[in-house]
Amino acid sequence: MNTEQSKDEIIKAEHHGRIARLQHKMEIAGIDLYLVTHNLDIYYLTGSMQTGYVLVPKCGEAVYFVKRSYPRAQKESIIRTAPLGSFRQLGETIRSYYEALFQGEGSVVIATEFDVLPVQQYERLKAVILGTSWTDGSTLFRELRMLKSAYELDRIRTAASAAHQVLDAAADYIRPGMTELELIAYIEREFRLKGHVGLIRMHGYNQELVTGMVASGSAAAEPSYFDGPAGGLGLTPASPQGSSRKSIEVNEPVLVDIGCCIDGYVIDQTRTLVMGQLEEELQRAYDASEAILRATEKRLKPGTVCESLYVDALAMAESFGMQDHFMGYGEDQVKFLGHGIGMEIDEWPVLARGFKQPLQEGMVIAIEPKFTFPGRGVVGIENTYLITADGYETLTTAEEGLRIISSYA
Repeated sequence: MNTEQSKDEIIKAEHHGRIARLQHKMEIAGIDLYLVTHNLDIYYLTGSMQTGYVLVPKCGEAVYFVKRSYPRAQKESIIRTAPLGSFRQLGETIRSYYEALFQGEGSVVIATEFDVLPVQQYERLKAVILGTSWTDGSTLFRELRMLKSAYELDRIRTAASAAHQVLDAAADYIRPGMTELELIAYIEREFRLKGHVGLIRMHGYNQELVTGMVASGSAAAEPSYFDGPAGGLGLTPASPQGSSRKSIEVNEPVLVDIGCCIDGYVIDQTRTLVMGQLEEELQRAYDASEAILRATEKRLKPGTVCESLYVDALAMAESFGMQDHFMGYGEDQVKFLGHGIGMEIDEWPVLARGFKQPLQEGMVIAIEPKFTFPGRGVVGIENTYLITADGYETLTTAEEGLRIISSYA
């Protein structure tokens, strides 16, 4: 078997394994049929992202019903495809494929992703798929995607390598007086040439993310709607996050919080740069961020409860006398230490209060202790980790430590 055939077989087995795991979860939850609507979930199961729905029965064959483009989906999809046809006839189409499910007594229990499906579309689906009772299948899918396979980890590691190389290139490129916009434009160009798809996807409602939060001094500490410790001023109130036209100056922190998405999978990495040196309080805050990261790493192993990592980090920030600046400032502080990543930057688990799930082998999480000082800047560090059977593997490979840029004259 040649290399290309071997790769195709690996990918085929990957997608069929995902469907089998979903069906196992459905059986436990008493779900007869899962209607997959979300683009990323469709891609996760099929390897294609054309418009349509994937129908997964609790046992038997899943089918990808495609509206557009059906010819392309036929070429890309790992699983069986079929034309969607008339939306008004969707219920009858589903019955024709899964007749046995609809012959029993009572209604068929059908699940879908309530956390992302628009209400209007949900009502339309209910109106055409009769003889069913609907339930929220969001948790099933988020848990399914939470544990990463060897194939997924390979894609994340590839993205990590790109992020490492691009950070090094950016550190050589940065100069005093350069705008944040110039720096992020350079970073984005380098990322795209390495295969970055140009998107960093988010699951959260009304949450968006550009390639990275690359910002300096006061602009980095500007509060924003973005659910993170640093929002950035952005170019306009129409996109109030990320890089602005502010000039990057000597002796101020430059936060380079960048994500790279390769074949749909994301790495998340933050490093702090400075041309010159940081003022004393910001240096102490940076040192505190590394200390919190090191302490958190010691507890990264299966069985550790997610919320305990956040609570311990809060206690450490308080011990440094910097609790008011930890993960934002004032009422704009965010209430987490880290988050799962994969095809989206905000996957499960979340290292936050209320998330009592223990770490499991196969989880991939980004941990980002940062400190925000209004009018002065944001400092911190972020790595992405794989939880292994007996601990963790650091997936980010970029050099750690405060990066002091001295050759900028």
